[in-house]
Amino acid sequence: MRVLVIDPDPARAALVAEGLAGVEPLEVRHAAVFREAEAAAFGPDVIVVASDSPDRDTIESLREATAANPRPVVMFVDRSEPGLAEQAVLAGVSAYVVDGFSTARVRSVLEVAMSRFQLMNQLRQDLDKAKADLASRKTVERAKALLMKERGLEEDAAYRLLRKLSMDTGRPIGAVAADLLAYANVLKGNAT
Repeated sequence: MRVLVIDPDPARAALVAEGLAGVEPLEVRHAAVFREAEAAAFGPDVIVVASDSPDRDTIESLREATAANPRPVVMFVDRSEPGLAEQAVLAGVSAYVVDGFSTARVRSVLEVAMSRFQLMNQLRQDLDKAKADLASRKTVERAKALLMKERGLEEDAAYRLLRKLSMDTGRPIGAVAADLLAYANVLKGNAT
């Protein structure tokens, strides 16, 4: 496991590594402040941010970094202002622990955060796929309606024609439907 510890206090950062004793293989790196370029070069499995109190700049940096390169992030903070926990979670933090840092808990908190991250990542992927499938289905329905209107086909015949074009070209039916709609717009003079 590769762990990047962000903490201005090297002694506390060493306690994180101590809490992960027994994890094999383990590589822990420490940095006083979060820098995405350094994080990307190291390629951590998890980022641990430990601090007295998180600042909004760190949370914003994490938001940008996790948007570009999603990975689990755990924050151990001594104190927190109202609303910072919510901002941290929205920025992609998988676990936000206030006044609960102890070497005995580090490993279990990281394991739970990594599991939660995987679950949330799978849910995001499933949601993206569902949205893409729905958009494709709507495009196919619009293309069927166009074929029914322009060629006088029944709905089943329009779908069979789209499916045949899809198989003949080796492309997904949604892509064929999108092309058909685009060509129809060009022929009607609606192209930009």
